[in-house]
Amino acid sequence: MELVIGTKKWSTWSLRPWLALKRIGVPFKEIEVELRRGDATEADIAKHSPSKLAPALKDGDLVVWDSLAICEYLAEKFPEAKLWPEDPELRALARSAAAEMHSGFSSLRGECPMDLGLIKHADLSEATQKDVRKITERWNQLLKRSGGPFLLGEWSIADAFYTPVATRFRTYGVHLSDYGDTGAAGAYCERLLETPEFLAWEAGA
Repeated sequence: MELVIGTKKWSTWSLRPWLALKRIGVPFKEIEVELRRGDATEADIAKHSPSKLAPALKDGDLVVWDSLAICEYLAEKFPEAKLWPEDPELRALARSAAAEMHSGFSSLRGECPMDLGLIKHADLSEATQKDVRKITERWNQLLKRSGGPFLLGEWSIADAFYTPVATRFRTYGVHLSDYGDTGAAGAYCERLLETPEFLAWEAGA
């Protein structure tokens, strides 16, 4: 298999399926395309994917694009990896959490883009603070329900989707204790950034 990704320092969308593939432990070829070059970036990705966006997974003649679709494909192809929780209720919650991240929190995305080479203090807008409060609340709810150590128990695709969020909180000096956290969400955030898979991504960035 081949995974087409964007610049590791910036590409949140690429990070998610990359983490899932690393978690599975199967060999794959990584094709990194430099982002933020306008038409040149689009043209380079178009050689691999009809969406002209990263990421894209190439498995033989099949091309799967979009980070959530790729992760779902991997979960079906490698059921032994247990990329979703085995418990049906926890699995439903994990899918809900991943989908919420996939389509929501637009203010946080826009105001605090992932940049693994940056550490700065940011004065967050009201809209972004609202996103942070909601994420903190969601993490605390799900951790309490599952008992941890990850969002729905063992590591899952939901955790892959929130790892880029954890990098944002670190990059922009966001302290979850300022947004209603009593410790569980902050500890989870740190845990995401300490997984061997993320550390390998960061080292390559």
